[in-house]
Amino acid sequence: MIERVSQLTIEYINGENISLVLFFVGIYGLSARRNILKSIISLGIVQAAIILFFVSMDADSSSVPPIGKSFSQIPSDPVPQALMITAVVIGISVTAVSLTMFISLYRKYGTTNWSKARRKREDMK
Repeated sequence: MIERVSQLTIEYINGENISLVLFFVGIYGLSARRNILKSIISLGIVQAAIILFFVSMDADSSSVPPIGKSFSQIPSDPVPQALMITAVVIGISVTAVSLTMFISLYRKYGTTNWSKARRKREDMK
């Protein structure tokens, strides 16, 4: 009985399911939190979940890396991995720009709350 339960849990713990859980954790953080810094972190979690999903999608444990001239087994597809390397670089850039904008917003309005920053901006007009 215990072996069957552990076998079922192993089947459901994979990269695709973990990425879905991470995605919805990030979406919750984006929608439920008013703190700008927590929103930036949540956006990073969503980006990581999407990258994990595409890398683990259709992953086959029997495939080998596509390096070399002759393959004794079926090679894995390098296109999703190459695209996700690009997505990692773009994600780092988005995070860096977001943090830079956050720093300037905090210096100007003195708050990390979206609503308070909006009210202070309207008061300055």
